[in-house]
Amino acid sequence: MNYLNSTNVAAIPVIYLVVFLAFTCVCKGDEISGSSFIFGDSLVDAGNNNYLSSLSKADIKPNGIDFKLSNGNPTGRYTNGRTIADIVGEELGQPTYAIPFLSPNATGKAILNGVNYASGGGGILNETGRIFVNRLSMDIQVDYFNITRKQLDGLIGSSKAREFLMKKAIFSVTVGSNDFLNNYLLPLLSIGERLSESPEALINHLISNLRNQLTRLYKLDARKFVVANVGPLGCIPYQKTINQLNAEQCVELPNKLAIQYNGRLKDLLTELNENLPGSHFLLANVYDLVSDLIVNYAKYGFKTASAACCGNGGQFSGIIPCGPQSTMCRERSKHVFWDPYHPSEAANLIVAKQLIDGNTKIISPVNLRQLRDL
Repeated sequence: MNYLNSTNVAAIPVIYLVVFLAFTCVCKGDEISGSSFIFGDSLVDAGNNNYLSSLSKADIKPNGIDFKLSNGNPTGRYTNGRTIADIVGEELGQPTYAIPFLSPNATGKAILNGVNYASGGGGILNETGRIFVNRLSMDIQVDYFNITRKQLDGLIGSSKAREFLMKKAIFSVTVGSNDFLNNYLLPLLSIGERLSESPEALINHLISNLRNQLTRLYKLDARKFVVANVGPLGCIPYQKTINQLNAEQCVELPNKLAIQYNGRLKDLLTELNENLPGSHFLLANVYDLVSDLIVNYAKYGFKTASAACCGNGGQFSGIIPCGPQSTMCRERSKHVFWDPYHPSEAANLIVAKQLIDGNTKIISPVNLRQLRDL
């Protein structure tokens, strides 16, 4: 879930902050520690869009204000601190955050700790996010992993690289939101598309493409996958604001589409588990997790699940994205949403910990800690 920040694209100098200067492989003898290979959109982008001429960027303040490794400077993450993928890696004992593929430091032994290919604005379909000009679609992200795959052969040999990927690496896929928000549901620009393609046809198209993308990764020796379903898109501050809803309401159509897609995604992962020998495809039920956070926010210690902490415009600060001129809340840990589209680090922390140790209603057929140890 991403944005076009018309107030700062041209006026603010691009900050290419590289915070991964000390990435080295943590190894004991011939043993390589676990790692994450991360695919998806702005929910897990760790800075790839910093290196693209894109209108979807998070390399401006106050993004990253609570990211300790950068001393509060923006890194390209679309939140105030860590993403869900960052937190999962930490909790599972991975030595460093997965390095953005487009970073100049994504070379040599650094890639043995994992690589992040995610891109703000990216989607399952190549045309998704075209309003941002440049972004990495899932097809391109898998192409880039193919480059990494060859680099791993050169680093540790083909046999050891294959064993490493099959046993030590977790492949995280968080994609699909933009295929609705910044494609099919895009105000004005996508009216013709909605008239010519039914929701059922769109979702068939998405599932077919994702099947091919996940199968390509499997053929490149990926075996342990966690695939997130699409969250409650109609409940984000942007949707509530532009549709002039009250705090308790959500927009029906985006949520209906997400639920429909999520049902098909569940069937797809069951199919892949059955047909790809040795594979482990986990479904992360982000929709229910985030819905629970929104409905029961007070139970989790939040003060609001409607208003963005950083943004401007409308009742929920949900129109103008987070940037230097934005209004920012005082208690960032008390907001479920950091900006009009993305969760705060506090919300990411709750979701990540549920995925790591949660039951089968949250993540199935096993949780992430169990997947790591398989």
